Amino acid sequence: MKVKKLLADKKDEILTIAPDASVYDALKMMKKEKSDVLVVVEKEKVLGILSKGDLGRKVILKRKKAKRTLVQDVMTSNVAHVTPNQNMRSCLSLMIKNRLNHIPVLKKDRLVGLLSIEDIQKLTSQDRKLKTKKTR
Repeated sequence: MKVKKLLADKKDEILTIAPDASVYDALKMMKKEKSDVLVVVEKEKVLGILSKGDLGRKVILKRKKAKRTLVQDVMTSNVAHVTPNQNMRSCLSLMIKNRLNHIPVLKKDRLVGLLSIEDIQKLTSQDRKLKTKKTR
């Protein structure tokens, strides 16, 4: 199965934030949207990802002030990504290899989706259920 098929079935909005936003604003958005991750975007270009793990390790443990710290100072940059035409197996492999919970989907350097490990787990569990029904 291709990444684009999973994206088509997914209805989630991609949450983005500017690199010059404060960590405080990022936290407010994460809380409001019940999200663990924001994609950091500037002029439609993905610069990085900000996760709750980044906030814990790079803000809380270092005792930085959320209102004074910029997203660009604590985000994970040089993020691995996939394209819509990649197959799910290579996507999952890349996520496991790089220990990623989320991976952006880019088409011609534009953000078109965000996949989580949970999305892939749901897909594989659905596939197993379908295969079980077919063999009965």
